[in-house]
Amino acid sequence: MSNTIAYQGVEGAYSHLACKNRFSDMEAKPFPTFEDALISVEKGESKLAMIPIENTTAGRVEEFYRLIPKMSLKVVGEHFEKINHCLIVNRDADFKTIKDVYSHPQALAQCHDNIISRGLKPVVNFDTAGSVKELAKSGSLESGAIASSLSAELYNLKILEENFQDHDGNTTRFIILGKESSEHSFDKNRRYLTSIIFNLKNIPSALYKSLGGFATNSINIVKIESYTPIGKLQVSQFHIDVETHTDERRFELTIDELKFFADEVKVIGCFERDSIRDENSL
Repeated sequence: MSNTIAYQGVEGAYSHLACKNRFSDMEAKPFPTFEDALISVEKGESKLAMIPIENTTAGRVEEFYRLIPKMSLKVVGEHFEKINHCLIVNRDADFKTIKDVYSHPQALAQCHDNIISRGLKPVVNFDTAGSVKELAKSGSLESGAIASSLSAELYNLKILEENFQDHDGNTTRFIILGKESSEHSFDKNRRYLTSIIFNLKNIPSALYKSLGGFATNSINIVKIESYTPIGKLQVSQFHIDVETHTDERRFELTIDELKFFADEVKVIGCFERDSIRDENSL
C-alpha cells in the first residue's frame, strides 16, 4: 500500500493543508470528489483519506453524510484545522476592480458578512483552491476567490486580505479514514471517541429511548447528527460520537440497550480523542 493520503479538491485546498500539517511524511493526493477519495482507500491505492465533516462557523459538511450509509471504511482519527480564509486576486487587481468572489459554499458562508460589507457578489464554486486555479487561468481583474494562503502561493496570485472570515477561531474538524480500524486495546490513561450510526425504529419516543442507555451508563455524547438516507424518506439515520472505547463494559451494555430501539447499529470507528478538544473546549 502506498504512503498516500487522499483528499477532495485540488492542490492548495484546506484538506490539502490539513494533510500536510497532520501527515507531513505522507504524499497528499487530490481527487475530484469525496467518493473518489474514499474509493482510492478502499482499493488500496491510498492508505488514508482526510475528509472535512464540520466547521465551527458554517456547520456540517453535507456531502459527507450522503456517503455514510454505503461507506465501508473506518474512522481512524480526527484532526482540527484552524481556517484562515484569504481573499485572493490576480496581481493587478484590487478592491476597486473586483466585483464578485468565488468559492465553495462553506467558505462563502464563513465569510458572508465581509463579502457583503465589501459590496461583492458571492458566487458558488465547487472548490476553494479550484476557484483560485480558475482565477489564475482567467486573469480576470473583476473577480476574486476565497481560499488558503497555500493556494495563493501555488498559483502565484496576490492575497488582498488575510483573515477574511467573519469570526476568529474558525476551525474545521476532519476525520481520517482507513481500510482497517486503528482501534487499540483500552488504556485507562488515554481518552477515546467511538463513532456510531443507526436507524431509529418506528416506535413512539424512539430517539429519547435510544439515547437513554448512554445516560444510564455515564457515556458522554459529544456529537449527534440526523439525516435522511437517499431514497428513504421515512427513515431517520443518526451519527453520534461518544466518549468511550469499544472494549469498555459500559459501551457493550449501551449498545445492547440501543438495539431495542434502533436498527442497523454500526460502529464506524474507535480512535483516540484529539487533545485539541481539551485546549479549546471543543
